[in-house]
Amino acid sequence: MTLRRTIWLASVTAICAVAFVGYFVDRALRVATGLIAHDVCAKAFVSGFDPQTVFAETMMRPEIGRLRSVSRHEVDWSMRTVSASMMGWAGSRAAFHDGLGCIILRGPADPRLPKAEIARLKAVQDQSVIADSGGPSVIEPSNVNLKRALDNAFAEPSAPPYRRTKAVVVLLDGQIVAERYATGVGIDTPLLGFSLTKSVVSAMIGILVRQGRLAPSQAAPIAEWQDEGNPRRLITIEQLLRMTSGLRDDGRLGFDASSQMLYLHQDMAKFAASAAVIAAPGTRWAYSSLNTQLLARIIRDSVGGPEKTLEFAWHELFNPLGMQNVIVEFDGSGTLQGSSYMFASARDWARFGLLYLNDGMIGSRRILPEGWVEFSAQPTLDTGYGAGFWTSRGNRERAENPLSATTPPDAFYGLGNLGQIVVILPSHRLVIVRLGDSVDVTVEMRGLTQLINEIIAGINH
Repeated sequence: MTLRRTIWLASVTAICAVAFVGYFVDRALRVATGLIAHDVCAKAFVSGFDPQTVFAETMMRPEIGRLRSVSRHEVDWSMRTVSASMMGWAGSRAAFHDGLGCIILRGPADPRLPKAEIARLKAVQDQSVIADSGGPSVIEPSNVNLKRALDNAFAEPSAPPYRRTKAVVVLLDGQIVAERYATGVGIDTPLLGFSLTKSVVSAMIGILVRQGRLAPSQAAPIAEWQDEGNPRRLITIEQLLRMTSGLRDDGRLGFDASSQMLYLHQDMAKFAASAAVIAAPGTRWAYSSLNTQLLARIIRDSVGGPEKTLEFAWHELFNPLGMQNVIVEFDGSGTLQGSSYMFASARDWARFGLLYLNDGMIGSRRILPEGWVEFSAQPTLDTGYGAGFWTSRGNRERAENPLSATTPPDAFYGLGNLGQIVVILPSHRLVIVRLGDSVDVTVEMRGLTQLINEIIAGINH
């Protein structure tokens, strides 16, 4: 080989390597700017928080904190958009839509969003099935032990990382016995649930099962998987619910499939459907938002499209429970953004938990099929995960349950990023909701365990 040819091959290899690395770095940075643009947009225009404060809190998250010095954002109040970039590079833009939250704008095509006639959809069907709202005023605990539990939940350390608790609501036998809110947050403020949304999607699947439109054991009706010989054809709805589909989703933020799905793709379920199969369905558990987004598309297709999805969510779930301060977001294809982005007031999240405390019933009306709550709380493959919920049941030493083993063994809960939680405690007839913006997972799990145990001790004295 001549020297010239050697130099040429080395140059080509170097150029390809730089291009390869540049491509993935660009995608990772676009994930980061997409997260910033979306979350600032949503928390500002949906929850009414100060965007500068939201940006500062967002940049404290460990996965993107190192980019703070080069991160920029701009709010256009007239257009109701938020743009984010890394000093003008890898830009992302999110736009607010009334009744539908925010969507990241990608590519030339306009997003296919449902027509949001939320005022019409908020037609409460049966006043008798609504959980007691507690009235228009905050319910201060009369129990000194419950008051102390709330004091501790809102207490901040002298130095970062801060917990930034936004709301706590405690239901005992369906009645609010204690609640508290941070400054700027009220009983009607819609708060982002992050992966609490996965539990809501699980409930919607349950409703479709009750109606006879779906069955957990059936093969997932994903159009891209129907070719003969496609290994994904064997994946069932239950395996998507339990995160045992075998679909690949690994890597750190920006390089993992879930993050790319959320912040780089208009049709999130289409991207999720293309994920490689790395294990036989039902044999491997791995937490992944891909599974839930595929369930969201199954819901859309089962009920008849984006508009019907909104109607279904309000008529079959939110209205019967009395959840009136809810925003559900959609992706650019008109599919419910089922993995991460539903907003609801703390009381509404508590009403959702009450549905599971009452075995899928609200009053005399059955919302979820008989046995669905137990199905949701049963552990999967000796993990701490059930079907759309985390659970303290099963082998707790092996389960790697996010909450401490000191919590009641029958507890199960929806859990979202930054410390969002809806805990259902059947043995104590309790539902506990905590919402906030905590950036240290270990600290917040310890705090949530303390809150749960102090509330249990408080009601028993």
